[in-house]
Amino acid sequence: MEQQPAISDYGFLSDSRSGALVGRDGSIDWWCPHRFDGASVFGRLLDPSAGHFRLAPVGVGGPGYRVERAYQPDSLVLRTVHHTPHGSVAVTDALAAEIGARAHDLGMNSPAVLIRVVEGLTGRVRMALDFVPRPEYGLLTPYLHDQPGGGVLARAGPVTLVLRAAGLPLRAGRDRVTHEFEVSAGQVVGVDVAFGAAYGAPPARLDPLFALAETTRAWEAFRKPHRYPGRYPELVRHSATVLTGLTYARSGAITAALTTSLPEQIGGDRNYDYRYSWLRDFAMTVRALWVAACPTEASRLFDWVARSIGRIGDDPVPVLFGLDGERDLTEHDFTQLGGFAGSRPARIGNDAWRQRQLDVPGEVMSAVWRLRDHLGGTFDGELGEMVLGLTEQVASTWHLPDRGMWEARDGERHYLSSKVLCWLTMDRAVRLADRLDERADPDRWARIRDEIRDEVLRQGWNERIGAFTGAFGSVELDASALFLPVVHFLPATDPRMRSTIEVVERELGTDDGLVRRWSADPAGFVLCSFWLVECLALAGERRRAEELFDRVVGHANDVGLFSEQIDLSTGEQLGNTPQALSHIGLINAAWRLTEPYSF
Repeated sequence: MEQQPAISDYGFLSDSRSGALVGRDGSIDWWCPHRFDGASVFGRLLDPSAGHFRLAPVGVGGPGYRVERAYQPDSLVLRTVHHTPHGSVAVTDALAAEIGARAHDLGMNSPAVLIRVVEGLTGRVRMALDFVPRPEYGLLTPYLHDQPGGGVLARAGPVTLVLRAAGLPLRAGRDRVTHEFEVSAGQVVGVDVAFGAAYGAPPARLDPLFALAETTRAWEAFRKPHRYPGRYPELVRHSATVLTGLTYARSGAITAALTTSLPEQIGGDRNYDYRYSWLRDFAMTVRALWVAACPTEASRLFDWVARSIGRIGDDPVPVLFGLDGERDLTEHDFTQLGGFAGSRPARIGNDAWRQRQLDVPGEVMSAVWRLRDHLGGTFDGELGEMVLGLTEQVASTWHLPDRGMWEARDGERHYLSSKVLCWLTMDRAVRLADRLDERADPDRWARIRDEIRDEVLRQGWNERIGAFTGAFGSVELDASALFLPVVHFLPATDPRMRSTIEVVERELGTDDGLVRRWSADPAGFVLCSFWLVECLALAGERRRAEELFDRVVGHANDVGLFSEQIDLSTGEQLGNTPQALSHIGLINAAWRLTEPYSF
């Protein structure tokens, strides 16, 4: 049985419609071509029988074999160089952009074509192609048919795929296509897999070499006008590119991660579907886009949020939506999949959409405040209704328990971070009142704001521990307390906050710069680690903040990607990947080290 590749072994491809993961061994083990949260056609990531597409030298991993890989600048076009005893060969992988796409057109009309270009560098290398499509997360085995003029058609259920490779005599097997060929120095072979719906337009026909060049130019043109003036520019630009790759271009929504069910602990059951867009991440995301991208991207994301929320009633605003704004994301265990490294269950959908999370309005209101000068001097129509609705909902519900930002499934509590975000909602509403209509009630809102603040300071602080804890009356530390200075609830120099930072760093931190969410959490949480960087910078400890930043970014994989968490014993990445929040945390921490008090 083949060994499960590590999460950090994967590189990320995107056309801002869907994404794919390609391993160091040359295997595409995840691709949901319809859109990010659609069904996979290659799903080996979660089960060996769920399909893959390997294109690599024969004898991958044998003696004398090594791999180097890197993204083309400012893109998600990945070039992998395989060094073998017989020579070297490069495979460049990408998801094709629309021909002629430039700037903000990237991803609007992606053709759903996977491109793989093989280039001989030295010597003569024997390559192996193994195409094993398994649509619907491996539930379907397609019929394969040779095509006139070359190529193989795979068809099953709602999916049509066409595999083409000019100059290679590909032949359909019973349920897969296998082929070996040799590549000499200077020789180039283009391969592509095009996706189409069973009853829609046929899959696009592209020349792989031309499409690869166009895709590279599209990425370069998209990133070219983005100017980041701060520290760590290469890291920040790359993380911004990853966020672009996680953006569903048709709506502007940013998916939290490309994958579902990658475990927080190998063999554990905290395996969730992250292929949706979280409102709880909204303000942090807008801040990162504002710093590292441009107002257009932040504004498109804001427009998607406003439309997705709709008219606000008595029900809590959901914490997450589908990429077109869908609300019902009912979760189910997908028992047909064995799970990553046997970590079960694999899940499709995410029931967190049903939870009450009182922090959500605060995230939206924080983003409204940040974009206020771009939203107009008067908030009327749907924008005004949204701001008023969020404010009044918090005014009437802030005293209730909820599930908290970590989406606890064992019951509701009075979580510290949720109350702080309720305070933020009321504070921003007071500041924005002059842009609202006559229904604005800033005096009442200010009284509620101050009441919430008093409750947080009284019930959130634990004198014996010397820190703000995760929930009112709790003795459990929680790294979410680091969020207080980030949202300007308390300055990092406040004695209580300074003590909290020290206690969290001592009790939840590790020697290599990682911070766990709580004491029983078995892994370091990348976002919390960057929050600690921000806190240290705000407390005036710039050198320590810089040293910590350097240690945290050292946990990225060889092509600069972060998943959600890092295993404390092995250093391996854990959780869904690439994780938007981790890259958002990097951008915001880098800017904090540039301009500590700028946001």
